[in-house]
This record gives sequence, structure tokens and C-alpha cells, in this order.
Amino acid sequence: MKTYIRRREKNDTLVILYGGWGTDENIFAPLCNDETDFILFFNYSADEPLVLPEMKTYRKITLIGWSLGVWAAEYYSRNAGIIPDLTIAVNGTPVPADDRYGIPLNVFEGTLNNITEENMEKFYLRMFGDKQTYLKNRERVPRRSIKSLSDELRWMYNRIMEQAEPGFRWDFALSSKTDRVFPAANVSSYWAKQKSTRHIILPMPHYLFHHWNSFNEFISFVEKHKKKKAAGINKRSDSSTGL
Repeated sequence: MKTYIRRREKNDTLVILYGGWGTDENIFAPLCNDETDFILFFNYSADEPLVLPEMKTYRKITLIGWSLGVWAAEYYSRNAGIIPDLTIAVNGTPVPADDRYGIPLNVFEGTLNNITEENMEKFYLRMFGDKQTYLKNRERVPRRSIKSLSDELRWMYNRIMEQAEPGFRWDFALSSKTDRVFPAANVSSYWAKQKSTRHIILPMPHYLFHHWNSFNEFISFVEKHKKKKAAGINKRSDSSTGL
């Protein structure tokens, strides 16, 4: 597993993000600024302990899991000593290889057995939703070797098949109506069962972070739904039409 860190001495807030399969720092660096410290975990290709850098005292810690990173957050965080103030699951579930609540098993295994340069190009296009968005955000595409992608997904698949029952606390779950990686209906079905998690449904693709300029903006967008709940919006899910 690899770690990407951005820290500034004056910052008193921290974002910890568990990336999805195939992630590297390129896909999230555009959201980093000098106002928030940031730690990204990615390339989960070995059974090794999660080693955090020396932690400062933070006023607020936000933990985000994206895609297969939702599962990774549950897998690693229990033994990491991380106590977040806010947790956000984005376009994923803790059971990511599942016919009802994740990526159907035959699709997951088909991807695992057919990782090529051509197929990864198609995967990233689906991740961004359409060709225009993909080309516009081409600089965010991860720069990973085929071997590293294959090793990572094989390792994750083996661990997922061995996983215990999910038990992590997720405050919010965001899911996209036009997700072409995780079936939107499966993701919605999973989070509909989690009564303590606020589910927000958005008209966006699997990778949706390009709609915000920073992690601060993204977190503020999510947190405003607490106010909506108090105002009487449906307590189980929102269908937002814009930012």
C-alpha cells in the first residue's frame, strides 16, 4: 500500500481518503489546497499494516472512502487508531463484489482477468462518465502500470472474499445516478438499509470530485444536508439536481 501526504504546519483540519482501485495522487491532487492537510491511501497490493505519519492534533478529521476505497476504509481503519469526526462513503459499499449490493461478481472477476491497456482506457472513460468529461480531466487519470493494477485488484479480490461483516460507521453515503462502475441500484439498495447513514443521490458519474474545487468545498456540500434533514427533507435519500 502507498501513501500520499500533503501537510502544512498551520492547518488544524485533516482529510484522510481511501482511494479506489487504480488510484494514485493525480486523481485527487487538484482538490488539495493549503487550508487542509491531506492523506491518501492507495495501491492496496500487500498485506501490510497501515502506518500513519506522525499525527498532529486536529480540530477536525474527515475520512472519505471512494469506490473500492469504501471497503478499504473498513478493512484498514479498525486497527489504525483513526477516530474521524465525519465519515463519507462515495460511490461504493463495504461489500463491493456482490450481486445485490456491489459490482456483480461475474463483472468483478471479468475485470480481474482482463486488465489490459485498452481495457483500462475504457474503464477510466466509464469512471468519468462520458468521453467529453474524460478528455477534459485527462490529467487526473492515474499513471499506473498494468502489473500494479493487476496485483492490486487480485489482492483486493482475495481479501474481499475473506471479509468479515461490515461494521464501520458511515455518516454520509453519496451515490451517483449515472455510475458506470458500481451499479447505481445496488449502491442505493445497500445504503437504504443503513438507517444511521444519510444517503445523498447525485446526477453525476462514478468519479464526481471534479465538480468541486477543493476538499473543503466538497465536505461543505455534504454537510449542508444535515440542515436539509432538519428542514424536513426525506430522511433516507436526496435526489439533488445541482451544486
